Amino acid sequence: MENYFETTLTADQIRTISSIGLAHLGDAVFELLVRTWLCAHGKATGKGLHQATIRLVCAESQSEKAQRILPLLTEEELAVFKRGRNAQVHSVPGHASRAQYGEATALEALLGWLYLQGRRERINQLFCMMMEE
Repeated sequence: MENYFETTLTADQIRTISSIGLAHLGDAVFELLVRTWLCAHGKATGKGLHQATIRLVCAESQSEKAQRILPLLTEEELAVFKRGRNAQVHSVPGHASRAQYGEATALEALLGWLYLQGRRERINQLFCMMMEE
């Protein structure tokens, strides 16, 4: 049985996953980190936790956070980010611009890509920089 909590795929396996697939996984990675951050910092309780999570994981917020880390990305990470930003999405939420949604998708694709490589430390490093106040 595989351990899906500690999944690490080869570079060839990861290359077979679409940018949308990477973003799908990265969305969950980012939301888990945000939820953990909110609980660990006592930022909200009850219904407030859900609302705070939504504010931080929405496309507008993710786009802004992506801008914070762009200068820190390696060449390879930037290539994955750009691939994610250029992914063909078929719908954009009404509260976000197409550019914001593209940046959010790019961030999620990067996080999914790093996660599948088992690079948890790099994810945490980037996440901490995104969450600096």
